[in-house]
Amino acid sequence: MPVALNNTQLEILKLFRNDQPEEELQEIRSLLIAYLANKVTLEADNAFHEKGYTSAIFEKWKQEHFRKTA
Repeated sequence: MPVALNNTQLEILKLFRNDQPEEELQEIRSLLIAYLANKVTLEADNAFHEKGYTSAIFEKWKQEHFRKTA
């Protein structure tokens, strides 16, 4: 079953119609990963503030054991 490309994918294809050297592909991949990581971090920060979490809560969670016993 064919999958349609989204607008972002189409724009990227338009930008890179010609072959790119491997070094440039790695650089582009790194830029995209950094961009997406930044978006995730911003979303996490927003949730952190909306829920009123503090650094103390995260320190406490680091010490807790969350696995369920069988």
